[in-house]
Amino acid sequence: QVQLVESGGGSVQAGGSLRLSCAPSTYTSISTYCMAWFRQAPGLEREGVAAIDTDGVTTYAESVEGRFTVSKDNAKNTLYLEMNSLEPEDTAAYYCAARSSGSCLHSPLYEFDYWGQGTQVTVSS
Repeated sequence: QVQLVESGGGSVQAGGSLRLSCAPSTYTSISTYCMAWFRQAPGLEREGVAAIDTDGVTTYAESVEGRFTVSKDNAKNTLYLEMNSLEPEDTAAYYCAARSSGSCLHSPLYEFDYWGQGTQVTVSS
């Protein structure tokens, strides 16, 4: 069982930046997983934000394209989400997820094997 731990959430004003991190709590190499970030705002469904596969190919939700960057550092065994030009609409709990086989670039929630507990991002206007 792989447990993922997110960090880096917080409160910022609109236009600000945050960087989220996600790492396994026990030793598991993330280099073999396709990984993604999701977010969930109160009263709304969890939605995909960005994903990165084992070859480093990335994909983004249209709402964050050009503002968010997903990356992973295999040496540090950590997934990142760099968020710039944050908007109040970005306020949500952010979750990282991992899929152990196959591509996850366009995968629905149920195809992911492991999830983190989430980190809150709040953007004020």
